[in-house]
Amino acid sequence: MQAAGLGYVLFLALRAPVKGLWRWSAPKASRRVGSAALISLALGGLLYYWSSSLGLTNGGAPAGVQTFDVSHRNHTLSAVSYPQSPPVGGPHSPIWQNCGFYTKPIANVNGVHSMEHGAVWITFRPDLKPSEVAVLRVLASKQTYVVASPYPGLTAPIVVSAWGRQLRVNSATDTRLDQFLHAFRLGHQAPEHGGPCTGGLGTPAS
Repeated sequence: MQAAGLGYVLFLALRAPVKGLWRWSAPKASRRVGSAALISLALGGLLYYWSSSLGLTNGGAPAGVQTFDVSHRNHTLSAVSYPQSPPVGGPHSPIWQNCGFYTKPIANVNGVHSMEHGAVWITFRPDLKPSEVAVLRVLASKQTYVVASPYPGLTAPIVVSAWGRQLRVNSATDTRLDQFLHAFRLGHQAPEHGGPCTGGLGTPAS
């Protein structure tokens, strides 16, 4: 869906310039070759920029990432006991958590649904330093498909999770945190990546 929309936008943006270049290059074959190369470079650059901003390209996973097999992802209205804390997938609420930054804990079953849609869930100890929390707040606000919330009982100051993936870090400035986001936000490990991250439950802090 996103790729189709991106292609249409590229078509509209470049239709007029392409026509102009083709008319200019008509008299000489060498000009046709040059203009075709120019068009290819322009298309490639725009495609890379937009796909990166939408999360359609993903980098490698940082060191320390744990991988888990998630065998079930059915909807349920019952309480769920997850084998990981925070969870990295499994049965979940039919309603996802709206992406963004939260000042209070959110329910596991809603956070898991957001991860199913490709969101990365950043959890942090409630007593994390305000300066560290501010960094996480920026991470959750400057891009889509990120949920950040306090989470009591963490074994590390910050735990970042995606569907079937998890990383523990001691600081919000650890470069692996941003690498994890780049690798797994809207990643193909999420069964329904690209599903809604708004229109669900919760009002993120402004």
